[in-house]
Amino acid sequence: MMSVTVLVVEDEPAILELVAVNLELAGYAVLRAASAEEALRQLRETLPDMVLLDWMLPDQSGLALARRLRADDRTRGVPIIFLTARAGEEAKVAALDAGADDYLTKPFSPRELLARIRAVLRRRSPHLDDAPIELDGLKLDPGAHTVAGRGRPLELGPTEFRLLHFLMTHPNRVHSRSQLLDRVWGDDVVVEERTVDVHIRRLRQALEPSGHDALIRTVRGSGYVLRAGGGS
Repeated sequence: MMSVTVLVVEDEPAILELVAVNLELAGYAVLRAASAEEALRQLRETLPDMVLLDWMLPDQSGLALARRLRADDRTRGVPIIFLTARAGEEAKVAALDAGADDYLTKPFSPRELLARIRAVLRRRSPHLDDAPIELDGLKLDPGAHTVAGRGRPLELGPTEFRLLHFLMTHPNRVHSRSQLLDRVWGDDVVVEERTVDVHIRRLRQALEPSGHDALIRTVRGSGYVLRAGGGS
């Protein structure tokens, strides 16, 4: 598993620690918050890969916080799983309507929580998965950290590898430089947007031997896209 950061928002210290420790044992990096305000402060500093969100918080409801995250361009794409004692259908519908990707009723087992997290990440953030991916004769294996074009090994630097992995798991979608900085470099890394252009150029050079450099397209005024499977 690639490095995945989870923000746990829970005001009951015992539950917060139980969830956080189980996540850390499973290899996740964990951020902790006991209130909506503390969660927002954490989010301003670091953009996590997922938020586990308690419904009942001391300052505002988890529903209100979820709506705020979905309304903000920066946090709109971060997956959210609700953790709540409310078991009714109405509560579940309200959580999903507020932007939740999944809903787990307390008490829950750590095993079930980890399974739900993996399922949501596979669906929403495939670039965090270690499964090999192949598009148009270009194969990337995150576990082995290898790239091959039409069976020919290609040499990529670590940043170009992460960049290609993200683009291959989100093909035919245009990504702005700021979006690429957030998802490839990490939100807490201070890098200028022009740095993206430099690494795109290096990535194209690395893909030239197999002709796959043509997959990486510049969309003027918008950003970059990997066109695959005949995408125009």
